[in-house]
Amino acid sequence: MEPSADEVVFDAPAHFRIYKSGRIDRFHRPQLVAAGVDDASGVASKDVVLDAGTGLSVRLFLPKLQEPSAKLPVLVYFHGGGFIIESAESATYHNYLVSLAAAAGVLAVSVDYRLAPEHPIPAAYDDCWAALQWAASAQDEWLAEHGDTARVFVAGDSAGGNIVHNVLMRASSTPDNGPRIEGAVLFHPFFGGNTAIAGETERAVAITAKVWAFACPGAAGGADDPRMNPTAPGAPGLERLGCERMLVCAAEKDWLAARDRAYYDAVAASAWRGSAAWMETEGEEHVFFLQKPGCDGARALMDRVVAFIAGA
Repeated sequence: MEPSADEVVFDAPAHFRIYKSGRIDRFHRPQLVAAGVDDASGVASKDVVLDAGTGLSVRLFLPKLQEPSAKLPVLVYFHGGGFIIESAESATYHNYLVSLAAAAGVLAVSVDYRLAPEHPIPAAYDDCWAALQWAASAQDEWLAEHGDTARVFVAGDSAGGNIVHNVLMRASSTPDNGPRIEGAVLFHPFFGGNTAIAGETERAVAITAKVWAFACPGAAGGADDPRMNPTAPGAPGLERLGCERMLVCAAEKDWLAARDRAYYDAVAASAWRGSAAWMETEGEEHVFFLQKPGCDGARALMDRVVAFIAGA
C-alpha cells in the first residue's frame, strides 16, 4: 500500500520530521544572535543582504586588529543542517565563527543560504557560490579594507562540507569567473551513496537516501548523484578540485566517518595537484566541536585549522 501524504517518511527527533507529501515540521528552532561586538574577543560582526529577491545574506566577522592596516585571509563558511535547518545567525554558528575569526585571524563570511524543501538543491549551492564570488570581489568596506582576497578559504561542516566540495568543483569549471581558493576545510562532510561501503552502516545509507531525496527531489541516481557521492561511477574527476590545499576532518564515532575517509582517500589518490591532509578525532561524534567547543578535541581541532590556514 502506498503511504498517505501525511505518513512520516523520516523522523529526526529534536531536529525535523519529513512527510511523504514533502511537508516538513522543523523542531530545531535555533536561538538567533544579533550581530555586534563580542565583548570577550573583540570580534565585530555585521549582516549584509546580497540578494533581496532570494533572501541571500551573509554575516561577516572581523577580529580585533592589532595593526589597523593589516590584511587578513578571507574565509567563507557554509553551515550544516542537512540542507534543511540552521542559520548563520544561530548561536551555534555565530559563536563558532567568532571563535574561529579570533583564533585564526581571518575575516570570516558566514553564508545564510536558502534551505530545502522550500528551496531544493541546487539553491544552496547557487547561494554559496554567489556569496563566495561576492566575498572575493571585496565589494564590502570591511573586505576592501581588511581582507586579503589573494588568500581565500572555504570551510563548512556536515551539509556545509558537502557544499565546500561542490563549490570547489564549480570553481574549476569557471576559471575566468571563479576566485582563486587557497584552501578548503571540510568538517565531517555529508557524503553518501546508494550502497554501503566498508565501515558504513545500512542505517547511515538509509538516512542519507531520505535526506538527499528530500533536499534534492528527482536527483539522478539517488544518493549516487555526484553532488552527494563524489566517488560514484561517472562522477567528475577529483583532479578538478578548485583549490590548492585541503583539510578533511572526521570524528571516530560519526556515522559519516567511513564516507569522509573514503572521500579523503579518493582525493589523495587522484591526479589533483593540491595537497590534502586528514584529521580524525578519537571518541567523538558528528560535529562535536559545535556542541562541545571547550572540550579537548574541539581545542585540538581548532589548533589544527589555525595551523592549516597559516600554511603549516
